[in-house]
Amino acid sequence: MKKTPLLNVALSRLIASLGHGDKVVIGDAGLPVPPGVELIDLALTRGIPDFVSTLKVVLSEMQVESHVLACEIQEKNPSVLSSLDGLNSEGALGPREWLSHEQFKILSGQARAIVRTGECQPYCNVVLIAGVTF
Repeated sequence: MKKTPLLNVALSRLIASLGHGDKVVIGDAGLPVPPGVELIDLALTRGIPDFVSTLKVVLSEMQVESHVLACEIQEKNPSVLSSLDGLNSEGALGPREWLSHEQFKILSGQARAIVRTGECQPYCNVVLIAGVTF
C-alpha cells in the first residue's frame, strides 16, 4: 500500500511517467477534453471530488515547475484563486502564466492527460507544467 495520499492508479501512473515540461490539466466537470488527450475521470457527482482537494493530492506527488490559469478565474471565482495563491505561496505551483479561457482550452490539447473532477464552479482549471526533482 502506498504511503502518499494519492491512491488512484491511473493518476499515479500518469505522474510517474511525466518528463520535464509535460503538461497535466486538473479541470472542472465542464472542461472539454480535446481528441487524443487521455481523460482520467474522477468525477462522482457535483462537487465530488472538488478541484482544490484534487489539486492538493496531485501536488503531493507531482513536481510542478509552473502553472497556467485562465484570466477569467480572477473575476468569476476569486475564492478558488485565493486557494491557488495559498498553494503558490508554499512553493507548490511555481510561476504563473495567464491565458484567456479559449487559449487555455487550446493549450489543454497539448496535455498528457486531463483529470476531470466533480467541481461545478466556473474556471476551476489549471495546467500544471512538470518540473524535475534534481
